[in-house]
Amino acid sequence: MEQPADLRSRRLFGGGGRAVGDLAASPYRADRDRIVGSPFFTRLNGVTQVVSPGGTGLLVHNRLTHSLKVAQIGRAVAERLRADAGQAALLDALGGCDPDVVEAAALAHDLGHPPFGHLGEEVLDRLARQRLGLPDGFEGNAQSYRIVTSTEIRGSATIGLNLTAAVRAAMLKYPWTRFDYPDPHPRHFDRPPRGAGAAVGNPASGSVKFGAYRTELGDLRQARAPFAGLIPAWQQTVEASIMDTADDIAYAIHDVEDVYRVGVLQQGAVAAEVTAWQREGGQLGTVTDAALAGETRRPGAALERLRRQLRRKDGWIYDDDAFAAAVEHVRAELVDGLLATPFDGSVEAEQFVARFSDRWTSRLVDAISVVADPPVRSGHVLLAPVQWHEVQVLKFVHHRFVLERPDLALHQRGQARLLATLVEALLAWTLDSREAARLPRRLADLIELCEAELHPRTQDRANQARGRAIIDYVAGLTDAQTVAMLDALSGRSGALWTDAFVL
Repeated sequence: MEQPADLRSRRLFGGGGRAVGDLAASPYRADRDRIVGSPFFTRLNGVTQVVSPGGTGLLVHNRLTHSLKVAQIGRAVAERLRADAGQAALLDALGGCDPDVVEAAALAHDLGHPPFGHLGEEVLDRLARQRLGLPDGFEGNAQSYRIVTSTEIRGSATIGLNLTAAVRAAMLKYPWTRFDYPDPHPRHFDRPPRGAGAAVGNPASGSVKFGAYRTELGDLRQARAPFAGLIPAWQQTVEASIMDTADDIAYAIHDVEDVYRVGVLQQGAVAAEVTAWQREGGQLGTVTDAALAGETRRPGAALERLRRQLRRKDGWIYDDDAFAAAVEHVRAELVDGLLATPFDGSVEAEQFVARFSDRWTSRLVDAISVVADPPVRSGHVLLAPVQWHEVQVLKFVHHRFVLERPDLALHQRGQARLLATLVEALLAWTLDSREAARLPRRLADLIELCEAELHPRTQDRANQARGRAIIDYVAGLTDAQTVAMLDALSGRSGALWTDAFVL
């Protein structure tokens, strides 16, 4: 087998014409600089994480600040693991772990995230498949990979960001396509990897999450080639696993910070759920699944449903005692700690939030290790069982008390309708032969690029190219640009010459 040192040197270059020339002394840092210098990275400052900054008046996370924090956490994890001789040897045997690679992949992991958070991702996927006839639909991770490999236009070339294979492989949280790579496809496993399963009730829809569209499959294969024989084709590289774990940590902690700052996360509601489960957990445990599903308002029932879901899906790590300990720790830190004092914007309040975040981040980073033979639903890099359960409970709090709110649903339904209307308007514009010369320049470029990348014998090639280009175009807008463009297309905007910024 090729030695780790040889493997590392082979990974310094992307292959397939992607050598970095005189940047070879530090190719991964060059990758990081290309990512940060990309307009797609700057755009993330205007893309919602969870709470729309424009509606709060407060400094909350957007996709750019989220990406920066994922990069910070990912680098800390990589450096900590590299500092342990035993862990470092295992990392090298699995293909290597460079903190610069992890940081670059973390900075790039959300480049393809569309306007309006995860809601935008779901809407564009539905429109892409059902309205535009694109079998691959839309997926934020696949869109990020598409951006760094093809849709970033530099001069006359469409080479993406010209990143090394190591960084491109580290971006692949889900190193498979929607339907047929690798073979056998992981969605057909008895217990699929996280994200690989099909949508409930629709097995023909392919994997819910995937890392690349079919048009980028050749690039995915090339980026993953150095790891052949070291890890299975469907498994994350260790650098991707670190990035994925860092993303989970950032999501669990920083999204809770945001909803606390804006006053959405209320102590009373969270306390009622947690204390009721702690007090009545034994009784709730005797309720049937069917009866529990109907207990939508009973305090403690939602937390019991989470416990059962984790036991069913993640039996490889789930433990009753660890779950109970995690609930208690979250109660002490969040309910009796952070939420006990309403956020008032003072310096003291900000310092309190910062201490909460630092304490949790350190606790989780210190609990990460690398394993040689992970379970199918885990990567090679994973949290210790106690901390894994704590992350699940933190994410539950966010989902239960923020994402399920009717006022958020009201807002998101409007955003979904806006996106659908914009896609329809752009489709009509591209189909109007009289307006071909007046299409937005980037949209016209994307149509040309998409047609060129399709095989000449592709069925319905022109429509496929048009549909993918529209999705690429809309996914590349900020929240504000999306609203402004629809205003202009619907005749509501009177700012003729200033509307050009949305094109």
